[in-house]
Amino acid sequence: MLTHEIEQMCIVAKGAKHGPAPIPQEGKWTKAKEIRDISGLTHGVGGCAPQQGACKLTLNVKNGIIEEALVETIGCSGMTHSAAMAGEILPGKTILEALNTDLVCDAINVAMRELFLQIVYGRTQTAFSDGGLPIGAGLEDLGKGLRSVTATMYGTSVKGARYLEMAEGYVTELALDEDSEIIGYKFVKLGVMMENIGKGMDAQTALEKATGTYGRFADAAKTINPRKE
Repeated sequence: MLTHEIEQMCIVAKGAKHGPAPIPQEGKWTKAKEIRDISGLTHGVGGCAPQQGACKLTLNVKNGIIEEALVETIGCSGMTHSAAMAGEILPGKTILEALNTDLVCDAINVAMRELFLQIVYGRTQTAFSDGGLPIGAGLEDLGKGLRSVTATMYGTSVKGARYLEMAEGYVTELALDEDSEIIGYKFVKLGVMMENIGKGMDAQTALEKATGTYGRFADAAKTINPRKE
């Protein structure tokens, strides 16, 4: 259907044949014209409108299809259930379908939008990796014990800082020097501990084997439980 004004116009031939600029994808330069031309693994973060939570999303896309999705959330407790649903929804969809799918939680939807932009513009983590990464690479991002890497810190002006959870694990003790400054901490790798218990190890032994220290813990003048003291 054409408007009357367009119908009255003569044809002017198109001379320039200007195709899409090539983007780096899994070790190749690709001129993407269709969704199936898109591949790559990448991570991204999105927040919800009231800024009450965030989602870190990892997608492994092969030939336009999301083959692997890792959904990690922090914030309101309802986000965990939203993430569970998104974990079922995302795999098997094209990235265009996923962009236009309600992923239950606003933060997950925003993360999907941001990842879409990275992926279609060739800004993935695997842009220059020949063949990309195999399905399962996203899961490996969690590390040993398959537990999200989180940081949970708390502090007040009257009582100072408390380290609650670090990359190494759940913090059980803080080491303080003579001036009551933090010089180290003791932690438990909860994922490793639960794996050992699942293999039949008694809980106390599993706890001991999953416990470690960081910093000058051995030089502490005093140690405290950051959740109690």
